[in-house]
Amino acid sequence: MLGVCLKYTQHNYGSKLQALATVKMFEKLGVDYEIIRYNKKTLSFYLKSIPRFFNIVFLNDRYDEIQRKIEFKRHPEVKKMIDIRNAAFDSFDVNFEGHLSEVYPSYENLCEECGKRYDRVITCSDQLWSPSALGSGFYNLMFVPQDTLKISWASSFGVSNIPKSQLKQTKEYLNRIEYISMRENRGAEIVRELTGREVPVLMDPVFVFDKADWEKMVPRSQVYDEPYIFCYFLGDNPEHRKLAVQAAAKLNLKIVTIRHLDRFVAADENFGDFAPYDVGPEKFLNILRHAEYVFTDSFHGTAFSVLEEKEFVVFNRYLDKSSNSKNSRIESVCRNLGLQDRRCTADNLDIAKILSNPIDYGRVKPLVEKYRESTLDYLQIIKSDSN
Repeated sequence: MLGVCLKYTQHNYGSKLQALATVKMFEKLGVDYEIIRYNKKTLSFYLKSIPRFFNIVFLNDRYDEIQRKIEFKRHPEVKKMIDIRNAAFDSFDVNFEGHLSEVYPSYENLCEECGKRYDRVITCSDQLWSPSALGSGFYNLMFVPQDTLKISWASSFGVSNIPKSQLKQTKEYLNRIEYISMRENRGAEIVRELTGREVPVLMDPVFVFDKADWEKMVPRSQVYDEPYIFCYFLGDNPEHRKLAVQAAAKLNLKIVTIRHLDRFVAADENFGDFAPYDVGPEKFLNILRHAEYVFTDSFHGTAFSVLEEKEFVVFNRYLDKSSNSKNSRIESVCRNLGLQDRRCTADNLDIAKILSNPIDYGRVKPLVEKYRESTLDYLQIIKSDSN
């Protein structure tokens, strides 16, 4: 059986839809799989995690998490609406039932049972190899026995550089994994720099299915009758909202947005003509499908804009010089698909100019198909007669 290390419970549209694409591909390939779960709330896990408190990336992420909680406590009226959205997220998890492992009572138990139950283990996409996660021993497959096949599918470090203090440990877990593929160009470069291995760049799992496939998984339905721009912003940059308002006025379009996605954002309070909260992954995708244009600073907002063949503009969520910058994800997908001209950056804030050049999807689709074929070829390794 294939053991799967996958985040599927996050309240995030990209993560949910990516997880769906991942398991649907396993089913398409006829693979017997199980999403691995274990209890992290044990003393041994907390002791094991102590070194992470000397990890600056981990501390920055935890600080941001605490700040988000504080911000929502200051705005209880918004928190109530977020709870409505989270309930819509949770209802999506029915897609993963039937393929969940028992909850292993501890990390130690997981290590003991892994080799007995799984003949291969795969760690999937998203930023599961972020420096902030180093030390957990889960998504980097350190819990998997040496003689059990270990695979990564479009893994992501989420950053452009690994902190010097983590280079040795990162190299150690990379060298244990027999088959590695990365989601970003820079990720493949990091693997080469640390191990000397040339590994393939495979696009995010959402790309393994085309527009028609996604309509089968998430049926098409129209949410709004009026023409609109869908603004899907995870960052808190007020300038991005101002540019969107200006563009909407020029184009005579409404704005549909989803407010306070990653944290409370003051600029979101009066932004958008329609700002629903009861939006699960299915409704999110249908809002995007029927938009005249998509403005986003999200990797998966960009990915689904491509898959749905939308006219879109993508903003940088992070400052390029920021130590926490994750812009390389969007940079890779735009560069690999020849869509660099869709990026709205500090050097190019002219949205009208970006939109004046319609995307030639006749040119983009063959590039996506090439990556899709490469992914299917790569994933043959997970098929086994020993299941």
